[in-house]
Amino acid sequence: MADHQEASVTLPSGPASVAAARRYVAEVLSEWGLPDEAETADSVRLIVSELATNAVQHTFGQSPTFTVDIRLERGEWLRVGVTDSHPRWPKRLPAAVQQDNGRGMVIIRWLTAEAGGRLSVTPTEDGGKTVWIALPWTVGAPAGTAVTGC
Repeated sequence: MADHQEASVTLPSGPASVAAARRYVAEVLSEWGLPDEAETADSVRLIVSELATNAVQHTFGQSPTFTVDIRLERGEWLRVGVTDSHPRWPKRLPAAVQQDNGRGMVIIRWLTAEAGGRLSVTPTEDGGKTVWIALPWTVGAPAGTAVTGC
């Protein structure tokens, strides 16, 4: 496997693009050897759905597109980022608000932590941001092999 693989897609900031982003990521991960039925594949699909939904719903029409970047680094770390051009960074909402919505980042944080990964947000040159998750890549790793570093 190559030391570094990457794929990217830019989609219009609309509800139909959430499903398109999820399908795109699933296809790329399958090409890279992650079985569709793997727990990690399910987690990544849900994370991408939540990140894409946030990029559509919380940019208030100020980000006409969003980009999904997928990177496999040294066959050890899978990084997935969703970029939009809106300056507001994700934040936790008060519990009262979370009763009807606002659980996306909670879900993303939980799934990322459960898989031994990390979540980060980085600014973009145009004043937007990229929300990244990094997960250990265990495809092809011998059973019991721990992946360390990031």
